[in-house]
Amino acid sequence: MTLEILATGLQFPEGPVVFDDGSVVFVEIKSGNLTRYWNGKTETIVHLDGGPNGAALGPDGAMYICNNGGFAWSDFGGLMVPGHEPEDYSGGRIERVDLTTGKVERLFDTIDGHALRGPNDLVFDRHGGFYFTDHGKSHHRHRDYGGLFYVTPGAASAHELSHGYTSPNGVGLSPDGKTIYMADTMEGRLYAFDVAGPGQIAPVSPFRAARVVGRVDQWTLFDSLAIEADGTVAIATLINPGITRMNPETGAHTLVPTDDLITTNIAFGGVDMCDAYITLSSTGRLAKMRWDRPGLRLNYQG
Repeated sequence: MTLEILATGLQFPEGPVVFDDGSVVFVEIKSGNLTRYWNGKTETIVHLDGGPNGAALGPDGAMYICNNGGFAWSDFGGLMVPGHEPEDYSGGRIERVDLTTGKVERLFDTIDGHALRGPNDLVFDRHGGFYFTDHGKSHHRHRDYGGLFYVTPGAASAHELSHGYTSPNGVGLSPDGKTIYMADTMEGRLYAFDVAGPGQIAPVSPFRAARVVGRVDQWTLFDSLAIEADGTVAIATLINPGITRMNPETGAHTLVPTDDLITTNIAFGGVDMCDAYITLSSTGRLAKMRWDRPGLRLNYQG
């Protein structure tokens, strides 16, 4: 499988959303832009303050954004690398963007009185609600922990499902909607939560909300993820870069390599759902690859 580079010069692209017309909407975390790629060109839809991190199309046709509030950035040999909480940190929040008008609405920035620290990624269920992760925030001497949350349909309210993870990142739903998968970046680990109902999980035990699907042996970091049609979890992978394909039952995994140390996301589209769009973030590129089997079509993808 060979990478085709679609766009360059991007400011740390993430969160690709694939439309049926072949266009791709994604965020650029460093610049704060929501951007569209189509027919070989990119255009800015709207500028968002902070750090737009994850995006998903909702049942109302609007784009929902996990905004992490911003990163401090470093340059390592020409590579863009996100780091700790910056001095101009604007707070984590969930936002809604009207793609027709460009209007940005802040839906909420706290849950149960606790401030969101670094919302990262989200996925809608078939009921119209969505699950999202909070990655937490890192500092020079400590780290704020993150968790998994659910927003009821219409974004009227949100509640915490599980908290206390080192660095929650990618989130996705199994084809039957009965399992939530969550990647933890620093642990290089994939978790699975059993869905008991919309916005409800069934803990594995009184002491554990989730089970560990698998992890990699060498030092590797996990980022965002997508699900293939057969249930395989495709996890964007850092340091040992590429897409880790993990069996959800056994944890067995293989790596499809890429050439960017911070390969952050994968999303599927195309008539046969075998077009894989991949963000090569530290080098500022959006790429496309023909996958050898179809990805799972997301709820409300269109």
